[in-house]
Amino acid sequence: MTAYWCELAWLGAGNGHAAAGVVVDIVGDRIASVTTGVVAPPVAAVRLRGLTLSGLVNGHSHAFHRGLRGRTHSGTGTFWTWRDQMYALADRLDPDSYRALATAAYAEMVLAGFSTVGEFHYLHHGPDGVPYADANEMSRVLVEAAAIAGIRITLLDTCYLQAGLDPNAELNPIQRRFSDGTAHGWAQRVGLSAIGSPTAKLGAAIHSVRAVPLTAISDVAGWAAARRAPLHAHVSEQLAENEQCRAAHGATPTELLHREGALGEQFTAVHATHLSSNDRALYATSGATCCICPTTERDLADGIGPTVAFRLDDVPMAIGSDSHAVIDPFEEIRAIEMNQRLATLTRGNHQPGELLAMATSAGARSLGWLDAGHIAVGALADLTTVSLDSPRLAGTDPEHAMAAVVFSATSADVHHVMVGGRVIVSGGAHQLVDVSRSLHESIHAVWA
Repeated sequence: MTAYWCELAWLGAGNGHAAAGVVVDIVGDRIASVTTGVVAPPVAAVRLRGLTLSGLVNGHSHAFHRGLRGRTHSGTGTFWTWRDQMYALADRLDPDSYRALATAAYAEMVLAGFSTVGEFHYLHHGPDGVPYADANEMSRVLVEAAAIAGIRITLLDTCYLQAGLDPNAELNPIQRRFSDGTAHGWAQRVGLSAIGSPTAKLGAAIHSVRAVPLTAISDVAGWAAARRAPLHAHVSEQLAENEQCRAAHGATPTELLHREGALGEQFTAVHATHLSSNDRALYATSGATCCICPTTERDLADGIGPTVAFRLDDVPMAIGSDSHAVIDPFEEIRAIEMNQRLATLTRGNHQPGELLAMATSAGARSLGWLDAGHIAVGALADLTTVSLDSPRLAGTDPEHAMAAVVFSATSADVHHVMVGGRVIVSGGAHQLVDVSRSLHESIHAVWA
């Protein structure tokens, strides 16, 4: 057993303030006991100075998008012009280059405080859609990358079958790398997957109503339901998607997913930016989660989602870094509140504890890790400690530590990260990967 003395610790969504002097005893990959009010560190305890949180959860990632940072941000355009640049990157990847790039991206996530990632994975096959000898090779290299980087992963194997809501639109050569041809083909390939370990789970994803026809939506939803696996989908990220879906099916994307049996407690709508009142009601009654990705949504000029309405309707919200324009959990949760301040002209739409819950317990639930996302006996021993010593946070007192971290911290303030009882970041340094060098080498190799 190893004991950790936390100078300050946030013990969950019901606690509006951090507790001082918390001892967390860890056996293996689990929390064995939690003791509060311990003024001085026990003799043998490891001291964690600053604010300790449950490990933070990145609910939505496309690992290879990390290679786009800085290359897609100048000039003008929309989501659709950005997508062409993303396709150009996808076309360059093979299993070796994807493993290297994903390892670097995941290591950056852990360095930023994330202990768990949901990888929305659709780059399945080789050039022009020709399967690799191991049909799940690209899935395997992502799980390997997560293990090397020391992050917990839910691989959301994504079904992608068509080029748009027009059934006559043909997949382009790059999109053919994403497709298994039919929902049956997708299920057959996923059925061969060997993913499953103490730090890796397998889930499913419907890429979007644009990319998956009606019958396939119900097939993928049924596959996930039968296995009680997480099911995610991109939903209403763009107004054009809503308009096209109404024209093709007489329904919004959310209504269509509901009609085909996708919505439920295991479902997560990613983005959910442009929703009707009926859409919001369906999320409120279904128990589904909405994963908000503010740094990507603002980068792509997607819009601001209805997070205040979600809060009022008790719809769980998670966060994701999506395209990795930024990998910083504090910037994601801070942006949720700051965006609403701009949209509503009102401050305090989301309180610090609520925002931290999005980045911990709600995200863990969304990815199927029901025993993660909180500091409690029996929970997975995932801990993230934020130092309060930087110029951004110096002078913070215990009463205001949570608010200071939520509204002023950056990923650079993360000092210590533990995943399943294993220390991955110590003293602000990743213990397994040279993150800057790995990012530099893997990104330049892809674009060479």
